[in-house]
Amino acid sequence: MKRDSGRYRRDSMIRSLKGKGIRDARVLAAMQRIPRHIFVPGTLKSQAYSEHALPIGAEQTISQPYIVARTTEWLQVGSQDSVLEIGTGSGYHTSVLALLARRVFSLERIPELARGAIDRIREMGFDNVKIQIFDGTFGWSDVGPFDRILVTAGAPKTPKPLLDQLKVGGRLVLPEGDRDRQKLILYERTPEALIRTEGESVAFVPLIGRHGW
Repeated sequence: MKRDSGRYRRDSMIRSLKGKGIRDARVLAAMQRIPRHIFVPGTLKSQAYSEHALPIGAEQTISQPYIVARTTEWLQVGSQDSVLEIGTGSGYHTSVLALLARRVFSLERIPELARGAIDRIREMGFDNVKIQIFDGTFGWSDVGPFDRILVTAGAPKTPKPLLDQLKVGGRLVLPEGDRDRQKLILYERTPEALIRTEGESVAFVPLIGRHGW
């Protein structure tokens, strides 16, 4: 019997993520279901499940599996949540979120990346995702506020429009820092306050836009 190499590599990726401390069963199950190699350029498909970021064109990257898992785990997406993603990229993280949430709204400033992601999302058969070409630092007020917001690029500070579009009880995760190094930051909005928690050091591409770099 021929081995399903894609499934085998996904299983290996999940074992690696568990070894690195990822514990959320829903996140792990979602990442096991998504064929990551279809979101990676042809010449790099053999590296799709390896633990490092890969270029996807337009000077952008697809984050390594651990970062996808870590940020998603920290986001704590519920099955009835409305999620805003800033930085669609290849659409891989969008697809993971689509398996976890009720609705996913994703903004991408680079037209060719957005169009490619839309094609892949359609190929995957998701009907709960909407992608728009726009400056993500403004958020998407027409369809907000949101239960969860994920920013997949490094910001010098958290864009105020995104904080304004976060519901009470909501969580926002983003990399915050300089252009080369950031720290993961979690914001939790309670009825009384906005709670900020600092996480580990990371390196994301810059968040470009009116309220970014």
